Amino acid sequence: MRRRTLSAATALAVLFSSAALVAVTAGPAAADSSRKLPLTTVGDVVVDGVHHKIFISDPNLGKVVATDYSGTVLGTVADLPGVTGLALSDDAGRLYAAVPGADAVVALDTASVTEQSRYAIGENTRPRFLALAGGKIWFGYGADANNGAWGDDDGDIGSLDLSGAEPVVTLDQDTETDYSGAPRLVTSPADPNALAAASSYHNRFALAAYDVTTGTAVRTARNTTALTGMTSDLAYTPDGTRLITANPGNVHHVWQASDLVETGTYPSEFHPTAVAVAADGTVAAGADAPYDDDVYVYRPGAKTAVRTYDFPSTGTSSGGDDLPSGALAWEPGGSRLFAVTTNYDNSVRLHVLSEPLKSAPALTVKAPATAPLDKALTVSGSLNATLPLPVGTPLTVTRYDAGDPNGKALGVRPLASGGTFSFTDKPTAAGSVTYKVAYAGDADHSAAAGSARVNVAYYKTPLTLDRNGLTVNHATTVTYTATLGYTYKNRVVEIWADPWGTEPKRLLKRGTVDSKGKLSASLKMSKDTTVTAVFAGDTRYGRAEAKSTVRTRAGVSTTLSRHYKWTKIGTTWYRTFHQTTDPLITTWHNAYPGRYTRLDLQVWYDGAWRSGDSQYFPLNSKGMSYVTLDGDGAAGYRFRIRSVYVDGYTDYVNTTSYGPWQYFNFTR
Repeated sequence: MRRRTLSAATALAVLFSSAALVAVTAGPAAADSSRKLPLTTVGDVVVDGVHHKIFISDPNLGKVVATDYSGTVLGTVADLPGVTGLALSDDAGRLYAAVPGADAVVALDTASVTEQSRYAIGENTRPRFLALAGGKIWFGYGADANNGAWGDDDGDIGSLDLSGAEPVVTLDQDTETDYSGAPRLVTSPADPNALAAASSYHNRFALAAYDVTTGTAVRTARNTTALTGMTSDLAYTPDGTRLITANPGNVHHVWQASDLVETGTYPSEFHPTAVAVAADGTVAAGADAPYDDDVYVYRPGAKTAVRTYDFPSTGTSSGGDDLPSGALAWEPGGSRLFAVTTNYDNSVRLHVLSEPLKSAPALTVKAPATAPLDKALTVSGSLNATLPLPVGTPLTVTRYDAGDPNGKALGVRPLASGGTFSFTDKPTAAGSVTYKVAYAGDADHSAAAGSARVNVAYYKTPLTLDRNGLTVNHATTVTYTATLGYTYKNRVVEIWADPWGTEPKRLLKRGTVDSKGKLSASLKMSKDTTVTAVFAGDTRYGRAEAKSTVRTRAGVSTTLSRHYKWTKIGTTWYRTFHQTTDPLITTWHNAYPGRYTRLDLQVWYDGAWRSGDSQYFPLNSKGMSYVTLDGDGAAGYRFRIRSVYVDGYTDYVNTTSYGPWQYFNFTR
């Protein structure tokens, strides 16, 4: 017997059809997107709402890249060693960049994305962070963990005044706060003369507020004891009354701007790295959380996140991509949130989060793994959101199956109390049936959808094929008849022949059965053959096969030549040879690689045929064997010989077949 194996596709189909099914769809809105950028690190992110550009600095490569809101690169400014902090002018005509490797602040033209001016700040000042306030450019400068000693508390604030004929740089504007490294800076959106700063390096917390109305930074408040650890980012609320900072811990801290007393927190994750506040007061709190949510969005006044985002891994690490310090920014005048991430392989991506202000519902759909055809089944699930949805919220249901591959609308189902739903349906087609439940979304919620797949059992298809177990002679024509019972729509049957051995399987006939459900095909037999009738199935009746194996005796013929006459002994005619002549025995079997014939020789002795030795001889590519027999000393004896194909001697593609006996004798 031969072994048959499932193809990979068939094996997968069997695997999936037997799997229990519960499907969930939720998370980011369909319009969210991300794109890889030609960067390796992230220093700062600034959004230009006038030119609709995003500027991102890369300290490692020493460049600033400008993209559109989808991440398409629009321009690059290079030769900016260590460039970190960015600040946009009020008219969005200039972008200022802090370039510590050049001890300079560099002005870029935002329209052309080219360098316009370079302002020296002072040797070894290493400016890193910028803010525009009181008509000046303010910069945080000083040594850090990479370019200075870990214990150095030499960070300070300076200003660059470009209003006169020559640039004026003023350093050391707060020598008492002892910032560890260059402090981060931010300007109040409510007061152009209010500035805040925070330590950005080492394990030390320092937060201070300044009034720069006079052109000099006058400290109005300071807090150096509330926390431990550096500040990765900070931002004012739109009214300027609060500051929000990202410090080590599981929350983002909120400070009263007037005295820097902590007034609350926003829950986030263990390592906060970024904070961005929209014009309406919506807070985006970001964290470097490889295995947890990375961004938490809070509506104004809310202490529970309306939405969270978890960035996937795009590199070789198991955890999700990282959110660097200061890598969150809102779209000015819009609702989109931009996030820039890095991964383990130093690849940078821009993420465009299109609906951060909306709650992202999680829609779960559950259905039985299997179900019978034409019997009611129950589909259930839930729709949960950070902003709960009211009872009666409409959910649309669509069923996909073999009969309706493009979907059949099953109407609208209302959401019940507790955010649950349930409905029954009677599947009308067998096979894989998918139920999709969709919520369209509203002003406060993103759209959501979920699906569940049910394996609906087919009705068993009655299919038979005759002739199984028959044994026939070589070259016999056999007619096979398949009989198909009741089906739904499909009445087509295929009949395939698969001869044993190396001959390929082939289609004998494909057609619609007659009124009695029958289809016949004929085959001239040359080898043992398995014939299969196949019904592909329809939407109600499953695929079916019926097999019939017919054994075929090998073709065989044996002839003797070189005799000089025929002699009749009793009722049998003998070929008669001179004993000096060697008879030539010619055998034919239907050809097959490596095939042999067996010659059986018998002698008449003492009133009966006595067997001599049998011997195997190879056949050539045409199925022929030529053997000679030495007749010396055989005069007066009668012989007979036959050719035999033995199933299994060297191959198994035919059934054992015996040729007729050929009779001969010898004279002197």
